[in-house]
Amino acid sequence: MISQKILSINNLSVKYGMQEPVVKNINMSIASKEIVGIVGESGSGKSTLIRAVLGILPKGAVISSGNIIYKDKDILKYSKKEWQEIRGNRMAIVFQDAGGSLTPIKKVGNQFIESIRSHFNISKAEAYDKAVNMLAKMRLPDTKRIMNSYPFELSGGMKQRVGIAIAMTMKPEILLADEPTSALDVTVQAQVVRQMMELRDNFNTSIIIVTHNMGVASYMCDKIGVMQSGELVEWGNKDEVINNPKCQYTVKLLSAIPELEECNLASRERTNIDNKECCKAI
Repeated sequence: MISQKILSINNLSVKYGMQEPVVKNINMSIASKEIVGIVGESGSGKSTLIRAVLGILPKGAVISSGNIIYKDKDILKYSKKEWQEIRGNRMAIVFQDAGGSLTPIKKVGNQFIESIRSHFNISKAEAYDKAVNMLAKMRLPDTKRIMNSYPFELSGGMKQRVGIAIAMTMKPEILLADEPTSALDVTVQAQVVRQMMELRDNFNTSIIIVTHNMGVASYMCDKIGVMQSGELVEWGNKDEVINNPKCQYTVKLLSAIPELEECNLASRERTNIDNKECCKAI
């Protein structure tokens, strides 16, 4: 059951230098154990938004207004030490190419163990057992072989699941996922999505997933936010957004979902489309 609010983003804007903001006055919140999807095309500001949450904006990008409240404290006022404590332990991120974050000349096991021991004061043997256990929970076959493999010896889907496993070993309260399935084939996409949903059930983790795929969001999320040109143009519970969108841009995204077994999500009856212009979500 979804419980109390854990993270709030209030009037958040992000810009590069003197340019117009690329993220504009975003307001949203996420509850404990909730999965939120941020949907939109490339360049809409989705990735910038979740990077701002973890304090890892690209060089030149700054938060120009607003705040981000995590457990009643504004994380934008965190010290370096507080950020070190929260990253990985309380909040973790999985990127589109999680395998790209693995060092190609070091075995997966060595990297996994180093990551665990940088957060926990445990022995190598204990870290090894913890890593193998998490890989098994990600339903990866022959976990000991994977630990003894170099990244190039694993498929894209395996590397992605290894990346998610490394992030989840710290049992973060919030997992940020930036297009975690877009580089994978359809079968592996489905596996990764199901496993991320299981993470919520097994570890009570809240998840914010960024995707351009409305189908993925409609399948796994409790709430959906739609971004266009840096603005949050739609926000609400999954059923509200899918069955009763207020914004024409959302309708177009829904119409882009491929038909599956003669059931096209976009063909469902919708009402209350106020106008053909997108308006900011309230």
